[in-house]
Amino acid sequence: MPEFHWPWAFILLPLPFIVRLLLPALKRPAAALRVPSPQLLPGQSSDAADDNQQDLPGLILLVLLWLSLITALARPYQSGDVVEMPVSGRDLILAVDLSDSMKIGDMQLQGQQVNRLDAVKHVLNDFIPKRQGDRLGLVLFGDEAYLQVPLTFDTHTVRTLMNEAQIGLAGKRTAIGDALGLTIKRLKNNPEDSRVVILLTDGQNTAGEVDPLKAAELAATYKVKVYTIGLGADQMEVSNFFGSRTINPSKELDENALRTIAQSTGGAFFRARNPDELQQIYALIDELEPTEKDPEIYRPQKNLFQWPLAAALLFTLLLGLWQNFPGLPSAISRRAAPTDKRPENL
Repeated sequence: MPEFHWPWAFILLPLPFIVRLLLPALKRPAAALRVPSPQLLPGQSSDAADDNQQDLPGLILLVLLWLSLITALARPYQSGDVVEMPVSGRDLILAVDLSDSMKIGDMQLQGQQVNRLDAVKHVLNDFIPKRQGDRLGLVLFGDEAYLQVPLTFDTHTVRTLMNEAQIGLAGKRTAIGDALGLTIKRLKNNPEDSRVVILLTDGQNTAGEVDPLKAAELAATYKVKVYTIGLGADQMEVSNFFGSRTINPSKELDENALRTIAQSTGGAFFRARNPDELQQIYALIDELEPTEKDPEIYRPQKNLFQWPLAAALLFTLLLGLWQNFPGLPSAISRRAAPTDKRPENL
């Protein structure tokens, strides 16, 4: 059922009739000769009624033209089905380490030995789609930090670009402070209760211009909550000339700095030694930072004013034809009327 943006426009419908009623009162009555019957006047025919009948279609066209114009002025529209708009429960940025140490193959995934970045991609492929309703961003860091994906509702794009990330893309070293500073820059003007960063690294700060602890103080000032994840196994068997030996592949991981960053910003520090622990950590963060929020309802509107406007144009053309060729309808009707012929009597 059509609705109208400006329904008050319909009060203009009787305007032509009101003007028509008032105009005769403004004219002076002309002198006229009264006669008992029009037939007594020479040259007077009884075609007045026919003239009125011929004027009737023109009057109908004028009425339809005016009605179409008023309907278009009222701006008719049709409402569509209710649509739930995406609402952000959180503005969440994933900061992922792409330094050279992320290629260490100390992770086991489905019975196969994989490097750390592949394990992160596997877990994030499950985590990212669950954040429907959040705006997600992606920061990749090595020697420097780069904003790979700005905050967006498009979780598919975030996941795709995360899967396309390659070790060494941002350099071989680890700029934790720069990465944290970049996330703060992107979040500081957003609503206070929605600023969240999940920073994952397997090492310590070895590059960049920003000290991680100074960046953490800045994050606390802007109320950016930072969750930190230290990735890497505690033990790993490596082969050498004499056989194999056990090493600690995560000896460069600065757990104390990551813990301080998290605690000073109201977040939490997690230690992930394998993909299962990493998955549990992201699941826990998913619970700590829920996306639930009342959805915004939107009902799309389709404008319909062009249809009565097109009808008004059509009636204008028909009226022009009527005024320029007044005998055309009569000729058409006479041509279309059946002729009544009676058979002659023989």
